[in-house]
This record gives sequence, structure tokens and C-alpha cells, in this order.
Amino acid sequence: MTAAVELQITDVAFGGKGVAHANGKAVFVPYVIDGETVSASITREHKKFLEAELESIVTASPHRVEPRCPYFGRCGGCVYQHIDYERQLALKWRQVKETLRRIGGLKEPPMRPFIPSPIEYEYRNRITVHVRDGAVGFFRRESNKLLDIERCPIALNEVNAQLAELRGSRPRDGHYTLRASAAPRVFTQANDAVAAAMLDLVDRLLGSATGTLIDAYCGAGFFSKRLRGRFGKVIGIDWDQHAIAVAREDANENETYVAVDVETELGARLQSIAPASDGGNSAVIADPPATGLSKMILETLIEHRPTQLVYVSCNPATLARDLVTLKQSFRIDSITPLDMFPQTAEIEVVADLHA
Repeated sequence: MTAAVELQITDVAFGGKGVAHANGKAVFVPYVIDGETVSASITREHKKFLEAELESIVTASPHRVEPRCPYFGRCGGCVYQHIDYERQLALKWRQVKETLRRIGGLKEPPMRPFIPSPIEYEYRNRITVHVRDGAVGFFRRESNKLLDIERCPIALNEVNAQLAELRGSRPRDGHYTLRASAAPRVFTQANDAVAAAMLDLVDRLLGSATGTLIDAYCGAGFFSKRLRGRFGKVIGIDWDQHAIAVAREDANENETYVAVDVETELGARLQSIAPASDGGNSAVIADPPATGLSKMILETLIEHRPTQLVYVSCNPATLARDLVTLKQSFRIDSITPLDMFPQTAEIEVVADLHA
């Protein structure tokens, strides 16, 4: 640990840490806001940058607010509770834009306004807590040590009621997912209001498309079920057999759901779509995990180009990486960020591409 240094925060990087400069290197400091002057101690030195811990605020930003959570700063979940919500959105929007420029090579990304969460706290319909040696909670920031948590302010009251019940039951060590409803245990979006806004957005983006819709990484049919009435044929692909079984339960005649590897199936399905049979307007929704699209899937999309590709991403960096390849064959019409997880560094992005 070194003596404290005074730093001018010039930006907040993706992930939530503030950016300053000292000794010709970038310095990353958590829990600060651009425009602030702070006192911080350098904790780690790397070849190209430094890491620091906040000691005190010398000049506070007008956007600084009091965090609502007593665990904020120790828990590894939230990073923005000290920033008012409008500023959080502005920072995240800029982070997406800069990521698309830096990694995606897009000089002027076609950014749309941020779709905010109507609820800033008490929005999560599920949380996963960990139990170890009597402690029930979340991992500490940048640590594998557990922080005992009695209540999570970003979770719904029903979820916190389950947390209280779990804490009182002397649970065994392990991981426990607490949910607000007794719905099937398949992947769902964690913020119901923003999930609904995302469905509306994708519905609007697909406009007048009516041919064949391929929903890659479809889960239980989050997008397909909303859109099935508009398309002649809907094909959902996911590796999760349980999710596919749920999707099949109320499938209409024009819906097909297959539990198989998306990499191998997507090409075969795209190849089988004859332009004459679907009016030439095949659409693909791709909602991959944070790792993004594989090289094989990118090659498949370019070789068997659908008329429209809606790429739903939970990781702007891998989206930007994939757009480097996709923009050679597709036109990027719009990029819309959504705030599925207020108070955290997470950002959802929907990109609309056309052949």
C-alpha cells in the first residue's frame, strides 16, 4: 500500500471503475464518478495501468447519491448505487458507444436512446445466493469470500422473503436460486419490466417480416411465443432440453423447437429455407451467452444470410467483436441498449442488422 494520491476522475469505464491518470498510466478507482477529485491509494501496479482504492472524496459530483444498501462497496454485485439513475444511464450509453468504436471499429455506431428500467430497486425476480460455513449471501467484491446478506435491495420483496426463509432453515453449503414465482426453472430475464420492453423492441424491429423466424438460443421461447402469430414458420433452437420441453408444451402448428447444438443446427435450418417459400424475408434472432457468437455461427450467418438478424447481447464487448465480422455482409441499422440491471455494470444491447 502506498501513500494516498489526489486524482482527477475523467471517465467511468465499462465494469464500473473510474479512470484517472498518474505517472503516465491509467489508474482505475471503484465507486467514483467522472468529474470528481478524489484521494486514492495505489494497490496494484501493472505494466500499462494502476489499480487504486478510494480513500476520500475531495470534490464530489452533483450526481453522487447515498447508496441504499448497507453492503454496497463490500458486495460484488452493485457498482453504481452511489450515482443517480439518469447519470448511470448516460455512463452506460457512452460505454456501449466507446466499446463499439474501439472493438467493433464503428466510427459512428447507430446508437438509439437507452431503454431504462422503470424500477431502480426491487426489480430482480431471482437471485442466486451461496451458503458456506453458516454464511448466506453473495461473494465479496473481487473475492471468493462470502458476505453474509440479510436483504438485497435490488431484489423483489418475494425474493427477499425466500432469502429470510432460507437463512432461518440452516441450509447446507451450496448455491441456492431464489425466485419470485413458481414458474418452470428455465432461464428467464431477471427484470420483468425491461424484459417486456425488450420484447416490444424486437417486435418493432422485425417490422413486416412474415416468412420464417429462427430463434437461436431460444430457451423456453421468450421471443418466439410473442412473434409466432406473425411468421409462417418459427424454429426455436437451444441446447437446454428442459427449456425446449417447456417451449413445446403450448407450441402452435407453425412452431418447431429442437434441443440440439445451435452451431450445427443453425446452418442446416438456414440452408433449408427456400426464399420462394418464405417470401425471401427470413429472420434470425440470436441471443447467445456472454461469450457471444462462435466463429462457426458467424460463418454460417454470412454464408446463408438471413434477410434480417436481431442480435441480443448481454456483453457489449463480444457483440462489438462479432460485429467486426458481421458488418462485412450486413448493414447495421440500429443498436439499442437496455438497462436490465440498474445499479450494476451489466448492459443488455439489441443490434438490428439487415442483409
